[in-house]
Amino acid sequence: MESKLVLLLLLSIQIMFVTSSKRPDVVNVGALFSFDSVIGKAAKIAMEEAVVDVNKDLKILNGTKMKLFMDDTNCSVFKGSIGAFQMLENDVVAIIGPQSSTVAHMISQLANGVQVPIISYAATDPTLSSLQFPYFFRTTQSDSYQMAAMANLIDFYGWKEVIAIYTDDEYGRNGVFSLDDEVEKRESKISYKLALPTNYNLHDLTDVLNNSIPYGPRVYIVHINPDPDLKIFEVARKLNMMTSDYVWLTTDWLCTTLASFTAHNQPSYKIIEGVVGLCQHIPKASQMKNFGLNVYGSYAYDTVWTVARTIDTFLNQEKNMTFSLVGSQFGKLKVFDGGKDFVKILSGTHFNGLTGPIHFDVDRNLVPRGYTVFNMAKLVVQNVGYWSNHSGLSIDPPESLKVDKHHLDEKLGVITWPGGKTDRPRGWVIGDRERPLRIGIPKRASFVEFVTELSNHTVQGYCIDVFMEALKFVPYELPYRFVPFGDGLSNPSYDDLVKFVKDDVSKPSVFDGAVGEIAIVTNRTKIVDYTQPYATTGLVIVVPINNSKASAWVFLRPFTIEMWCVTAASFVLIAFVIWLLEHRVNNDFRGPLKRQLATSFLFSFSTLFKTNQEDTISPLGRMVMVVWLFLLMVITSSYTASLTSILTVEQLSSPITGIDTLAASHLPIGYQVGSFAGTYLAESLFVARSRLVPLGSPDEYEKALRLGPHKGGVVAIVDELPYVELFLLDHADFRIVGQPFTRSGWGFVSNSLYIRSNLHHNA
Repeated sequence: MESKLVLLLLLSIQIMFVTSSKRPDVVNVGALFSFDSVIGKAAKIAMEEAVVDVNKDLKILNGTKMKLFMDDTNCSVFKGSIGAFQMLENDVVAIIGPQSSTVAHMISQLANGVQVPIISYAATDPTLSSLQFPYFFRTTQSDSYQMAAMANLIDFYGWKEVIAIYTDDEYGRNGVFSLDDEVEKRESKISYKLALPTNYNLHDLTDVLNNSIPYGPRVYIVHINPDPDLKIFEVARKLNMMTSDYVWLTTDWLCTTLASFTAHNQPSYKIIEGVVGLCQHIPKASQMKNFGLNVYGSYAYDTVWTVARTIDTFLNQEKNMTFSLVGSQFGKLKVFDGGKDFVKILSGTHFNGLTGPIHFDVDRNLVPRGYTVFNMAKLVVQNVGYWSNHSGLSIDPPESLKVDKHHLDEKLGVITWPGGKTDRPRGWVIGDRERPLRIGIPKRASFVEFVTELSNHTVQGYCIDVFMEALKFVPYELPYRFVPFGDGLSNPSYDDLVKFVKDDVSKPSVFDGAVGEIAIVTNRTKIVDYTQPYATTGLVIVVPINNSKASAWVFLRPFTIEMWCVTAASFVLIAFVIWLLEHRVNNDFRGPLKRQLATSFLFSFSTLFKTNQEDTISPLGRMVMVVWLFLLMVITSSYTASLTSILTVEQLSSPITGIDTLAASHLPIGYQVGSFAGTYLAESLFVARSRLVPLGSPDEYEKALRLGPHKGGVVAIVDELPYVELFLLDHADFRIVGQPFTRSGWGFVSNSLYIRSNLHHNA
């Protein structure tokens, strides 16, 4: 009896094991796409063939058949949603597609709820992220890589501004936003974004292209859905926009479109002569099948095999494909119980498909393979290079390059641009709608040699000449107009001028830039951009001097009146002493009184020139002469040195010798109105503002210095070196003392990206 019970128990366990591990006869998989689209036509053929190949292959699914349910979304979110609900009622374990990024956003939300993975071969929108949509996989490259390739291409040819034309849906908008981020990294920008309705017609295209003609940029980036009629280029040709002035760059939609062309479409090649585009790169070692020669067809084929291999692994792990009912107002939906395990297995997929290695990165995107750059020239699609995120632009396929792009010289083949030229187009013209740059200039009352506006409204000066020379380095004409800042009666504040260039969030800037003798100082560099300095400057100190060289009596200046009197008295005294000591013993000092007086005085004065005719005989007389000659040597040396100094060196009439003595003097200091000198003295050197005297012209400089600090003037003037040098040309009674105590320069001020990207590199 016990043996029968044990046998019955073993039989029951065996039956349960066989039942639980039995593989299903059929596994349902859904496919949502647009049947009549360029991508959809190739994808339909590819997926049907892939299902046949999977079911024929005995190594896959091990007897389980794959059944594919297809539904036409017609790129409609509404139809796609209805189709998804109906498809989920058939217990599908995965949904292939949709090809539209717009539909993918909606279906991915549904997939999160029912835990059914979605594997798209054509939805390239970068915002379909793994964090928001954990059940969304992509067996094609994200547009984030494509836009990096496009930005690299724009930067390679040095274009700073482009125009983007795109369809106004998730695919178009998010792709262009990604491009905007990429070009900004390379110091370029999308100047204008022109949106097209999702179902645009010739009238819409004509309006958009017509509206773009008055703009300056001539580099167009076209990011739309595949269009067999190439309507945008047909309209551009009619508007005469396929000439040498224009550059047309396309994302991979054009490559996909051209791949679907037959011999009947060959005449259409003529209207896209000179267009440059991107194609998703397929490694040469890959085995392509003909699905209308459309790369997305091959991606669809590989997607079916990806799902089949995941199902096979899932079943081999003895997991059951069961579904749980969930009530819904749209019908009875079922949650895939093994969805999380299925996604985990799908994430680890790795095999070689038609398009190359199939495996996913951490964001569940196909690991990028790069892009091919093609050019339509002489009715032939010519491959001119490749791009990948590790090699940059190259004429060699990315799989053959193993070096980092930072150590590789980027290059492309020869490109024929619209109009038939092979030289790089400049990509810019003067557009009718381009607002001229508003360049602020100081309207000065003094030192007008640097910059000013004349009575006839013409602008001239040294700074203007430098600006005009800088413009010659810009490879295209720059629209601008000078706007005077100030009334011309007094010098304007340069700090205020710089602030008007600053673009505030609450108030747009008054000027796009400023040209003039604008010093590059710290507080200004925090709010605006400067070009490279075109003049070196700094603050210096000017003081008055005593210029005695012009006086006819300059030889009397070495000694004071008292000194001259003492010297004259000394000669008389020496004459008397020598006569007193010598006339008794020396015949030269004898004779009539008149002769004795003359001899004594001549002897005394002639010793100055060492030409005495008389000799001293008495010992005391000789001792007196020794002392007298020594004194004469001291007097003559001092006189010679003082007179030499007076005749060769200008004498200061000020105690100021540099910035230290000036700051410590507590005397009034002059500075130029509008200059940063006053702010620097007060805030950096802590000079009391009560000591600072604003002066507006060279005449005021001269008057204040001549009056001096005790008569209502100033002890010195602090100003920038170029102004002081100009002042000293006409005023010889003043000079610079000490060394410049700041190091700065003059530069042009800019706010707009346009000025920064051109003048900053060329000024």
